[in-house]
Amino acid sequence: MGDAGRVPVGIVGASGYGGVQLVRLLQDHPLLEVVYLGGDSSAGKDYVDVYPHLIGAVNLKVEPIDVDVIADRCRVVFLGLPNALACDMAPKLLERGCKVLDLSADYRLKDMAVYKQFYSSDLKGKVRSDGDVLETAVYGLPELYREQLREANLVGCPGCYPTASLLALAPLFKQGLIETDTAIIDAKSGTSGGGRQGKVGMLLAEADNAIAPYGLVRHRHTPEIEQVCSDLSGREVQVQFTPHLVPMVRGILATVYAKLRDPGLVRDDLYTIYNAFYRNNPWIRMLEPGVYPATKWAYGTNLCFISVEVDPRTDRVIVMSVIDNLMKGQASQAVQCLNLMMGWDETLGLPKVAFYP
Repeated sequence: MGDAGRVPVGIVGASGYGGVQLVRLLQDHPLLEVVYLGGDSSAGKDYVDVYPHLIGAVNLKVEPIDVDVIADRCRVVFLGLPNALACDMAPKLLERGCKVLDLSADYRLKDMAVYKQFYSSDLKGKVRSDGDVLETAVYGLPELYREQLREANLVGCPGCYPTASLLALAPLFKQGLIETDTAIIDAKSGTSGGGRQGKVGMLLAEADNAIAPYGLVRHRHTPEIEQVCSDLSGREVQVQFTPHLVPMVRGILATVYAKLRDPGLVRDDLYTIYNAFYRNNPWIRMLEPGVYPATKWAYGTNLCFISVEVDPRTDRVIVMSVIDNLMKGQASQAVQCLNLMMGWDETLGLPKVAFYP
């Protein structure tokens, strides 16, 4: 245990945007203590040299990544590494008794062949041998897999786009309300979703005053979304997913369109169904009919705002879902998962009010 009985936590990949969000969040968590920060290029630096705004709050160095050191010190480990690296570390940490939450894609997809197909450029010829470990992983979307998370030791934390999209889609697929292969997701994200590495497309001169689609047809998050939708509907599902980059730092708006099975359903019917579906979920905010969400409402929180509309002319349902991509789409959702894994209240230590305006 950590200081004053708190659970000792390690964060690997602490210099990335997801890592620093975790560090910030865990400063206010009453039952967790960060005792290890691991990194590669930043190893040996004081963490406040990487993120000076944390001066006075964090007094740790970034250390070289060493599984034995991590396992000796930590009971819980967050892995914020590039794809195809966590699969080497997670099995060893689990063997040493650690609970592991992976923020990469390594443990999101149940089918290793699908992972290899969509992440071959990250694998670079590597052959994964952790199939037995993959089978134990729980998908870290608490609103859908809460009970499984209570028993989990390994969590594959969802991507930010899938989180926003699936929370919008879940009641439709679970209740069989739509023609299953008609779902279209139009999603827009801020630039922080691209990570902290220098990329030309993320430069202010490139991204500002522009909105641009990318990753059409073969975006890596598509199979992740389809996997969960198939699980919910009980049959294989395909969706159309198109992401866009918008000139803001944080936030995702996912707008979902689908053809209703019953053209007699109206907006109030869908609103009632969604309210019932999410009634015991403290991080979902269902908006009254006619109120549509803005990304700023979720800024800095673990909240997801959802609004539902029906177009009687086309018999289509339109669902809008808003999250902070670095929070509910990454770091705070991982903490929500850990709270469940530890048997704690899932709201513990997480901010409930947005930085607004």
